[in-house]
Amino acid sequence: MNSKGIVSPVIADIRAGMKRGKVVSIDEAMRVIRDGDTVSIDGFIGGLAPEELLTGLERRFLDTGEPKDLTLVFAAGIGDSRGKGIDRLAHAGMLKRVIAGHWGLVPKLQRLALEGKIQAYNLPQGVITHMYRDIAGHVPRTITHVGLGTFVDPRLEGGKVNSVTTEDMVELIHFDGREYLAYKTLPISVALLRGTTADMDGNITMEKEAFTLEVLPLAMAAKNSGGFVIVQVERIAERGALNARHVKIPGILVDCVVVSKPENHWQTYGTFYNPAYSCEFKVPTAGIEPMPMDERKIIARRVAFELQPNMVVNLGIGMPEGVARVASEEGIFEYLTLTAEAGSIGGIPSGGLDFGTATNMDCLLDMHQQFDFYDGGGLDMACLGLAQMDAEGNVNVSKFGPKLAGCGGFIDITQTAKKIVFAGTFTAGSTELAVEAGRLKIVREGGLKKIVRHVEQITFSGNTARTGNQRVYYVTERCVFELTKEGVELIEIAPGVDLEKDVLAQMEFRPIMKNVRLMDERIFKTLSMELKDDLLSVPINDRLTYDPATNIFYVNFEGLAVRTPGDIEAIRLRVSEICAPLGKRVKTIVNYDNFSIAPELEDEYIRMVQYVVSTYYCDVTRYTTSAFLRMKLGDELKKRNLAPHIFQSKEEARQALENKC
Repeated sequence: MNSKGIVSPVIADIRAGMKRGKVVSIDEAMRVIRDGDTVSIDGFIGGLAPEELLTGLERRFLDTGEPKDLTLVFAAGIGDSRGKGIDRLAHAGMLKRVIAGHWGLVPKLQRLALEGKIQAYNLPQGVITHMYRDIAGHVPRTITHVGLGTFVDPRLEGGKVNSVTTEDMVELIHFDGREYLAYKTLPISVALLRGTTADMDGNITMEKEAFTLEVLPLAMAAKNSGGFVIVQVERIAERGALNARHVKIPGILVDCVVVSKPENHWQTYGTFYNPAYSCEFKVPTAGIEPMPMDERKIIARRVAFELQPNMVVNLGIGMPEGVARVASEEGIFEYLTLTAEAGSIGGIPSGGLDFGTATNMDCLLDMHQQFDFYDGGGLDMACLGLAQMDAEGNVNVSKFGPKLAGCGGFIDITQTAKKIVFAGTFTAGSTELAVEAGRLKIVREGGLKKIVRHVEQITFSGNTARTGNQRVYYVTERCVFELTKEGVELIEIAPGVDLEKDVLAQMEFRPIMKNVRLMDERIFKTLSMELKDDLLSVPINDRLTYDPATNIFYVNFEGLAVRTPGDIEAIRLRVSEICAPLGKRVKTIVNYDNFSIAPELEDEYIRMVQYVVSTYYCDVTRYTTSAFLRMKLGDELKKRNLAPHIFQSKEEARQALENKC
């Protein structure tokens, strides 16, 4: 609508639903947005952020004073803390209400919320991504366990940021005797999205984008709410030119397409374009420079002791990023699968303004799909930041006095991960440390205590965690705590640190202390910790198990290194201890993934295998993902008339045992 109140022909066509070319100017697209609309924006920091659309919307408001009284909804933080992203919309009168997962990158918007100039909610990031799906399906509530016991629980704050925010968006409900939270859904008037390529009918592909996030459910939410979908793209293709399998947003959901200026279409706010981030190809893995021996490395090293082979792990931004670098230094990176809530599975995670991206990943999921995996308990371990903790084991990372960081995906990630490690310095504010001769020295104590009697806001609920089976640790540079059924227990202290002066005197509560031991001294030395040996050194007793229900004997040699004749004899003895008393032969499955043996011991090892097979096994199958090891072991077994075939997976090996013996 122009200054005379006349609607342009393009916008008239859009509102009338006519099928026509959908490419419009930024000014025409922004005129779709009206006073009081609910506008939802997708993006993750700068990845997939529709900067061209945000810039155009800000310009329209500054020029005309419209649109006013908008409600903004966004899941992840979209900004760089310096004015980009959603901070472009933080103008008095432009916004009435904001529902957000993360506030930390939009300081202007924070101020509006904390000063009570807008209604403001902070809800879990993953919950908001799932709300889009429910809005699309006209489901009145998003029901989940995520948020119980935290500040979004209506028994605490209900996710409300300030006193002018009065409407309840979260309700406590019960099913089958269990508590859940029900988050109210709301219609979306306009969705502002981004892709790489659009054709003239509005079909959108995302081949150069770092993420896919929740563009599809958000587009559906807006369209099924009777709203509009506006998409920023880098380029236009002819009708019918796009591969249908590459289209992430079908044209039936798209009303307007705007071609962006290059400066408003960076892949992230930190990188103009990196094809490895968009999975276009994989890059050689460069050597990672070792971390300096400071508090960040000490903490990351201690966290690394909690890793186990084949874990699926989420590492948060900030302090936890160092865990990936330590894993690389120690040669254990290949035994882990790192994930990020933005959707990456595997690969090498990025930090800073590129956080959420990864290179050489195995798979890129939509963000709402990643949170499905997280919410169901798919994470073996999560390592996230530790800004504040208290006597109940609660953790706060979301609000500190005049600073509103928001929870982001913190609540979703920590509520169901099997193991949680919170990582952070013991105190804050100009703390100075030194490592001398493998001992930690507190040169100058920080002026701000982080281990307090009561956290300012509960982003992680210790009481909720204690009702389940999660293992929870709090790792600092000078000590380690564990959350037990009785409460917070101090379990480790760094060598060189004085318990009373450096730990207890710097806390606002006294922890449980039963058996406080020293943190591993290797953490405080400059040499490699040789963590790979620890990680893969599973005791032989834990590698051999028998299932009487199926009569299957499981032999887990994954990561086993046979280096001495004693290693071979230990295997023979343990097999005999388990199998001899059974009085019958067993089916056996052997896992040879990452197995290694000294060349001079190969003959002796095969003779041992020949003995246990002939004495205890009725049939045996073996598997490994290593083609080289399958060939090498197969040749050696064949020479001795043992079943030579080695399968590629456990399932293939199990199927081969069916109907035998």
